[in-house]
Amino acid sequence: MTAPRPGERKADRKAMLRVDQAGEYGAVRIYAGQLAVLGDRHPMSREIARMAAQEERHRKHFDAMIAQRGVRPTLLQPFWHVAGFGLGAVTALIGPQAAMACTAAIETEIDEHYGRQLDELGKDDPELSEAIADFRAEEVEHREAAVAAGAEQAPAYPLLFGLIRAGCRAAIALSQRI
Repeated sequence: MTAPRPGERKADRKAMLRVDQAGEYGAVRIYAGQLAVLGDRHPMSREIARMAAQEERHRKHFDAMIAQRGVRPTLLQPFWHVAGFGLGAVTALIGPQAAMACTAAIETEIDEHYGRQLDELGKDDPELSEAIADFRAEEVEHREAAVAAGAEQAPAYPLLFGLIRAGCRAAIALSQRI
C-alpha cells in the first residue's frame, strides 16, 4: 500500500466497508418489503427476487470482508432493517412502478457512490476494488431493469426519485460514521 501524495486523502477502507455492507443490507430489506406487498405472483416479483438475490450475495461478501478486516458494522443496522423494509413496502403499496422508481433512484445513487469509491481507492486495494466494480455493474443492471419495467411512469416520479436519492445520500453519510 502506498502513502497518499501531499494534498491527497487516503481512502478510509473501514468506512467504505461499513457503508457498503449497510447499503447492501438495506437493499435486501427494501426488496423484502416490496415482495411482502406484491407477493410472489405479481409479474414484477420474479425480477425483484432476482435483484434481491444479487443484493444478498453482495451483502454476504461485504459481511465476510468486514469480519476478515475487523471492521465494525454500522450501529444503525436495526434502523436500516425497519427503514429499508418500510421503504420497499410503501413504494410497492403505491404501485409496482413506484417500487421500480425506488430501485432506479437507489441504484443511480449507488452507481455514483461506488464510482467515487473506485476513484478514491485507485489501485491500493485490489480485493475491495474488484468487489465494488463487480457489484456496481449489477447495480447498474438493476437500475436499467427498473427503468425498463416502468419506473419513470410512477406517480410523481421526479419527486419520488429525488426524495429517495436524497435519503440514500443521507443513509450513506450516516452509515460511514455511525
